[in-house]
Amino acid sequence: MLHRSARRPQFFYTTAPLPCPYLAGRTERKIVTELTGPEAEPLHDRLSRAGFRRSHNIAYSPVCPGCHACIPIRIDAARFQPDRTQRRIARGNADLVGETVPARATAEQFALFQRYQRARHQDGDMAAMGFYDYRAMVEDTPITTGLIEFRDAGGRLYGACLTDWLSDGLSAVYSFYDPEAEKRSLGTHTVLWLVERAVTLGLPYVYLGYWVPQSRKMAYKARFRPSEILTGGQWRPLNVEALVP
Repeated sequence: MLHRSARRPQFFYTTAPLPCPYLAGRTERKIVTELTGPEAEPLHDRLSRAGFRRSHNIAYSPVCPGCHACIPIRIDAARFQPDRTQRRIARGNADLVGETVPARATAEQFALFQRYQRARHQDGDMAAMGFYDYRAMVEDTPITTGLIEFRDAGGRLYGACLTDWLSDGLSAVYSFYDPEAEKRSLGTHTVLWLVERAVTLGLPYVYLGYWVPQSRKMAYKARFRPSEILTGGQWRPLNVEALVP
C-alpha cells in the first residue's frame, strides 16, 4: 500500500515593489511565505539559516533586482569577544536586569515603543502603529518567541527586545528602548545580553537580521565579532577589512 505525505506544499510569493527603508532611491521587493501549522518551527529554523527573517506569521527575504545590500549576519556567540566600547557599555548598564517574559503585549511596553518610534523613526510606518498593531507584532507568532525586558532596581522599563528561539540560536526580531537614555547605548547592550544568554543555553549563534554596510543605522551590526555573513549560499566569517567604520 502506498502512503502519501499529508504535508502541504509550501508556497512562496514575491511582494510588489516598495521604497527601500534603508537606502534612499532604491526599491525593495521580498519573497515571503507563511509560517503555520506543526511544521512552522522547523521551517522557520531552516529559513533562518537560509537568511530569512520573521514578521508575525510570515518569513521573508529581500529579492531586490540589481541590489544585494542586505546581508544576513549572525554572531558566533561562543567565540564572541567584546571590544573596549562594548565592555564600557556593559559596565554602564550593570544596574539593569534582563528578564525573559512571554510574548504578550502590555500598555507599559507600548508606551515605551511609542516614545522610541517618535524619537528615532518619526517618519517610519511603525510610528503610526496603535496598540492593536503592536500587540499583533508581539503576539502573532507561530513559533517559540519571548520578550526580553530590561529594568532597573526600581522596576523602570528601559528597553525590550522581541526574540525568537531557534534550534541553533536566538534571533533578535525587534528591539526598542527609552530614547532619553541614549547614553546607555541600549541597542548594543541588548545584543550583548543575547550573546551571553545564547552561550548560557549552549546555542551557537545570535541572528541579527540584515547588515547593510551603506546604511548608517544598520552598519553597527558588523561591530560584534566574530560574526558570519551569508554569501553565495554559505555562512562565512565576516572579513574584518570589510567592516564599515
